[in-house]
Amino acid sequence: MTGKFTVVGIGPGDPELMTIKAARLIAAADVVAYHAGVSKQSHARRIAADLIPTDAVEEELRYPVTTGTTEHPGGYVGAMADFYESCAVRLAVHLDAGRDVVLLAEGDPLFYGSSMYLHDRFGEVYDTEVVPGVPAFAAATATISTPLVRQSDVLTVLPGTLPEPELARRLADTDAAIIMKLGRTFPAVRSALEQAGRLDGAWYVERASQPEERWLPVADVDPESVPYFSLVVVPGDTAHRPSASRLRNSAPAVEEGALAPVTKPRTLLVVGLGPGPDGWLTPEVSAALADVDHVVGYAPYVSRVPQRLGLTRHASGNTVEVDRARFALDLALAGEKVAVVSGGDAGVFGMAAAVFEAADDSTYADVSIRVLPGVSAVQAVAARAGAPIGGDFAVMSLSDRLKPWSVVERRLRAIAEADLVLAIYNPASRSRTSQVATARDVLLEHRKPDTVVVVGRDIGRAEESLTVTTLAELDPDSIDMKCLLIIGASGTRISPAGVWTPRYVS
Repeated sequence: MTGKFTVVGIGPGDPELMTIKAARLIAAADVVAYHAGVSKQSHARRIAADLIPTDAVEEELRYPVTTGTTEHPGGYVGAMADFYESCAVRLAVHLDAGRDVVLLAEGDPLFYGSSMYLHDRFGEVYDTEVVPGVPAFAAATATISTPLVRQSDVLTVLPGTLPEPELARRLADTDAAIIMKLGRTFPAVRSALEQAGRLDGAWYVERASQPEERWLPVADVDPESVPYFSLVVVPGDTAHRPSASRLRNSAPAVEEGALAPVTKPRTLLVVGLGPGPDGWLTPEVSAALADVDHVVGYAPYVSRVPQRLGLTRHASGNTVEVDRARFALDLALAGEKVAVVSGGDAGVFGMAAAVFEAADDSTYADVSIRVLPGVSAVQAVAARAGAPIGGDFAVMSLSDRLKPWSVVERRLRAIAEADLVLAIYNPASRSRTSQVATARDVLLEHRKPDTVVVVGRDIGRAEESLTVTTLAELDPDSIDMKCLLIIGASGTRISPAGVWTPRYVS
């Protein structure tokens, strides 16, 4: 009979923060295993030292590397994979011999813990169990005696190893945050906090619950003094009050005794972010986004705008375009510098039309609107394919959310009869699954079955794909909201160089 493998969370450092169950299992273990740094004593063993039986076999699992620099042919990831595999082999010997193995895990085993990699390997082979432990961030929050979240606050846990712009964006978009894995990442973490306007009120806690514990405001920390066993706590309360740094950078100067100036409405910018890659963002749009104080838009598009100090981002769902536009207009009316963002070009099935629709209300008569163009999705797909829109072409959306399907079908027939290249936006969604097939059948009434069709999916992103097929062979089930279709005209051709449509009638 094989032994049982148990991963035991032993808390953040203070032995008295271990659970009764953890203490009981450690005291009864046949084998006690624990990780250790490259040239350091095991913190896990130190925490549980008084509980380890004198007759227990101890297995020290010493990491081969901790900084990411290694001569292993597989790099850091390869070195660590081999390490965990060798650890599994060592512990499997005990389990196969019927000995129960307890693996000590600092904090909570499944919260950024190394123990999970062994649990993954043993979970389907041996009897396994995980005993939760007090995570380090819980001890750190208790240390600073500040509420982390209240009521409906959202808590986000972030690794400090994230790219700085991504870290800043996520910090700006949450109420409260915990930032783990500091050490060498601390300068970037501090910068991200400042860009997000969350530096004031953020606390640095080192070795929470341990004798060497210390805590101080992040702004006062010497970056050279930050060890790995440290984290940052950003209480939710700090999201609901303006930070001192934000006020310093955004409040207009008013001389003592003078009346505050009356702010005039600003110009509302409506900008296109392009299909996705940063390289397709125009310099004009980039400069505009660097100058505004508010960005308003559909959440995935707002998330593409780099976070910086003084910028507030307002994200919303995909079906509230006019409400979103009114919100942006209200900000501009109050004198705020605002940009409404769209993917691709804001004027092509984007937010520009919604903004002008909302601005038709006399309430916003004093707000001027300026639209900054962006690279549209049809341009991106066409460029990948070659030059399919080199001649006359039409663009339409297959969505019938804002217009009846009868209108969509009538326009499809008109375009087909006119023998125009057709670019189709919004071909399908979770709730719209039949329109592509219907559109194909309508077009086949006027186009030959071998009409060229280009299907671009996620063009410009890492997962992009481009498929060239024919109208007859187009598979509607392969089309989703991430696709844009280009249906060729009778003169559209495929050559070794790509798909193209002549500028003249052929």
